[in-house]
Amino acid sequence: MPDPFRALIVDDDAEMRQSLAVLLERSDWAVESVGSAEAALSRLQATAPDVVLSDVRMPGMSGLELLEAMSKRPSPPLVLISAHGDIPMAVDAIQNGAYSFLEKPFEPRRLLTVLKHAAEQHRLSDMTKRMREQLVSLSGLDRVLLGGDVRVTKLKEEAIDLALSDAPVLITGETGTGKELVARALHRLGPRRDKEFVALNCASLAPDRVEEQMFGTAHTLLGSFRKAHGGTLFLDEVAACPLEVQIKLLRALETGVIQPVGTDEEIQTDVRIVAATNEDLAPLVEAGKFRADFLFRLNTFEMRLPRLIERGDDIVLLYEHFVEQFCETYEISPIEMTAEDAAALLAHSWPGNVRELRHVAERRVLAARRGGGSVAEALRTDDLIDDVPATLREAVARFEKTLISQAISNHGGRMDAVAEALGIGRRTLNEKIVKLGLEKSKLLD
Repeated sequence: MPDPFRALIVDDDAEMRQSLAVLLERSDWAVESVGSAEAALSRLQATAPDVVLSDVRMPGMSGLELLEAMSKRPSPPLVLISAHGDIPMAVDAIQNGAYSFLEKPFEPRRLLTVLKHAAEQHRLSDMTKRMREQLVSLSGLDRVLLGGDVRVTKLKEEAIDLALSDAPVLITGETGTGKELVARALHRLGPRRDKEFVALNCASLAPDRVEEQMFGTAHTLLGSFRKAHGGTLFLDEVAACPLEVQIKLLRALETGVIQPVGTDEEIQTDVRIVAATNEDLAPLVEAGKFRADFLFRLNTFEMRLPRLIERGDDIVLLYEHFVEQFCETYEISPIEMTAEDAAALLAHSWPGNVRELRHVAERRVLAARRGGGSVAEALRTDDLIDDVPATLREAVARFEKTLISQAISNHGGRMDAVAEALGIGRRTLNEKIVKLGLEKSKLLD
């Protein structure tokens, strides 16, 4: 049997409180009553009512002032009653968040109906909130989007809504903001969670082999679309997709029909598309480097991941979270963060975003394992590069090679742990290892 609805009655008139309590208790409500709005505020958390019923005119804090105070924190719905009510007062109360406004003398059945609807709405809202929190926890979204920044909170809510849709999602954000991790969370939250999540790095697609990679071959290679059938196909670094590849992808996305290389057979596929880019695609469309129709196919919904520098105090929160993780991994005692450490974290520009912060936390923990270190020292990466490369591409490649080599060594060659530490997918890690010419066996000697 469901729990009875709970009401908190607020009225300075003892007889009225008693009369209202009797009315509700006869309808199987659990009731508590207080004589002032101040007392109601102090009892809200302890009583956890489904609805608050309050008179408007009371000594001290009025019912309207109670409404204003309740609006500043999570609270149940408030129903106001008054013998002095008029239409302007009712409109003002509703606009300021009151659930309903009843003028005395009120019809008892009308009052019970209003209170029941308010209580049902409150319980439904609470249940939805708990389900959302459970979904976030199960999907790991809290670990991906950890923090209290308002943009991060909004992104988590948005992710839950978008996960239930089959429409394409375009995730934008700078390198290191966690685009693939968010894409995987969308997959785990949605109805396709039991099928495959397949990541396709568009930057690594070779125009002469793109059809094999995407659509497979007649007898041997499945291809990304067939691997992701019933699940999610993640198009990473979609801005790097060559125009000729965009045309072939567009047809597959529009029709769902693919034709494996070496056969005339057409195969119907069912995939949910999630794409990611660290570039603004609109200028590329204007420059003729990205097809407008391809962009329209990808960005039915768009999620923008904020830069770490935009997230304020979340920087310190994330750093402490990563340090705690690495202290457990390397089996060392917790590290106390100093004021100098916090200042260094907040003063840094974080061009590498959350991924860079994670690396800094790991370097800090490794230094502590050797008996020293500070955040300022962990932020210095000059010693990772022997000389300055001639081009930005070479600099990025050398930096990636150094970080991946270090991570493989630190994690003893456990590639899943390496991918997680670097904040990239396992497939992306394998592709980078091949592209950079790294030999795992030599790194573990």
